Amino acid sequence: MKTYIYKSRKKEELYLYLSKKDDFSEVPPSLYSSMGNEPLFVMELDLSPDRKLAREDVNKVIHNLQSQGFHVQMPPTNDLLLHRERTGQLH
Repeated sequence: MKTYIYKSRKKEELYLYLSKKDDFSEVPPSLYSSMGNEPLFVMELDLSPDRKLAREDVNKVIHNLQSQGFHVQMPPTNDLLLHRERTGQLH
């Protein structure tokens, strides 16, 4: 399944996955505006159940894309950021 990933212009590490490129029609207006309107296109990705994603469960992403046409990847929590700092993981 293809997905198109956009990053927020307002919030660091907030990403929006779409099932159709540049089609924000399924995204709630409040979410769209919270991203700074016209989020920046980052990449196109082929998803499959055996593909690993850095911070998301691929099956949840696929489910959300199929059921609602989009998926939101929230910025990491403070606990995750502290863990990354302690273990030397930057991403």
